[in-house]
Amino acid sequence: MTFLLKTLQTPADPVALILRLSLGLVIFPHGAQKLIGWFGGPGLGGTIDGMQSQYGLAPSLTLLVIVAEFFGPLALAAGFLTRFSAAAIGLVMLGAMFMVHLPFGFFMNWSGAQAGEGFEYHLLALGLAIALVMRGGGAWSMDHHLTRGRPES
Repeated sequence: MTFLLKTLQTPADPVALILRLSLGLVIFPHGAQKLIGWFGGPGLGGTIDGMQSQYGLAPSLTLLVIVAEFFGPLALAAGFLTRFSAAAIGLVMLGAMFMVHLPFGFFMNWSGAQAGEGFEYHLLALGLAIALVMRGGGAWSMDHHLTRGRPES
């Protein structure tokens, strides 16, 4: 069995469907902010400039973050390349946790008393991403459809 086939192979699991739709739904608006300026975001140019000036992130890495956060959730919604998309989102969440949110502690800034946001949201997203990398896209996914009836190795 080829590597791609092994990567796509997934059971018709309804739990994986819920996981991928949940992760895609919460990550997509962040990607849309960064790429096209929806939801009050800065758009592509503003995101590249901001990530470079605030965090020293190279424009090429910022583009990878944007691709993961905008196109990854779309792929998750379709269940296409689920493990890859979830892994990319998980890496972005890890990067955000360690580069930005760790100094502010665990909790998000619900009261407005902190200088920034904690990492609890990122930890939840990372957990969803890890579960999807392990399980695949599940029921109603293109991954399952493409590999249905193929023997597992």
